[in-house]
Amino acid sequence: MKLTGRFGTRFALTATDSGRWHAVVDDSWRGWTGPHGGTLAGLLIDVAQRASSRDYPVRAADVRFLGRPATGAFTLHATEHTVGRSTTILDVVAAQDGAPVAAATVTLGKSSATAIPAHHGRPAPVVAAAPDCALFQLPPEIVPVGAHFVIRPAADPLPLSGADEAMMCAWIALDPALPLDAPSLAVLADALPPGLFPLLTAPVAVPTVTLSLHVHADPSHLGDTPVLVRATNVSSGAGWSVDDTDIWDSDGMLLATARQTRRVLG
Repeated sequence: MKLTGRFGTRFALTATDSGRWHAVVDDSWRGWTGPHGGTLAGLLIDVAQRASSRDYPVRAADVRFLGRPATGAFTLHATEHTVGRSTTILDVVAAQDGAPVAAATVTLGKSSATAIPAHHGRPAPVVAAAPDCALFQLPPEIVPVGAHFVIRPAADPLPLSGADEAMMCAWIALDPALPLDAPSLAVLADALPPGLFPLLTAPVAVPTVTLSLHVHADPSHLGDTPVLVRATNVSSGAGWSVDDTDIWDSDGMLLATARQTRRVLG
C-alpha cells in the first residue's frame, strides 16, 4: 500500500489565520457511535507536533474524550508550555460547534545520549509472521472504521468468541497506509475491539473515556507496518473497564504502549 503522506493530510488538517487548526473526519472513520477515538487522538497529537516551536519527537500523550462528537469538521487549538531545554508540553483541544469534545496533553522531548543502555522490558510474544496469518474483518456495517484496518490475528482468542481469556493479538496495518509515527500509533492502539470482547458473544457499547500513549522506540526510526498489537483487559467492573495495549514492530522492538479507561454500557 502506498503511503499517503503526513497523518493530518489524510484529514485535511490545515492551519487557519486565527492560529487554530481545521480537520475533517469523514464517516469512513466512524467507530461504534462516533469518530474513531484513536483517530481523534492522532489528530490531537499531530496538531501538537505542528504547533510546537521545537522540533522534538512525541514521547507521550494523555487524551480525554469530553463529549459525544460526530463525524465531520473539527476545530483544534494548541497551547505550548516549554519545560527547560529538552521538554515541551502542549495542551490541545478539539471542538465541534464551539464545544470541546476531546483534549490532550502531549509531551515532546529532545533525544540525547546517556550512559544508560537502551532497555525494553516487555518482549514481543512468539507468533507466526503476518503473511502466515489469516485476515479478520471488523464488520464495516457496524464499525465503518474497520475498513481502514488490515487485521491478521496472530493468536487466540477472537472477539465475541465466548473465550476464557480477555486478550487479542494481531498484526495490523492501515489502509490507506500512513507513516508509522506517534499519530498513527494512537490509531493502531485503538484498532482492536475493547479488551473484554473475547469474553462476550454479542457486542456491547464500551466507549473510551481516557487514552494514554507512550512511545518507547526512537521516534525517528519506527519502521513500517504491519505491527504486532496485543490488547489485554486488565479489569472490568462497576461499569468501568481498563485495557492495556502493546505495539511491536516485525523485529520485536517495543514501539508503544497504551492504556484506555472505558465505560461499559451493556
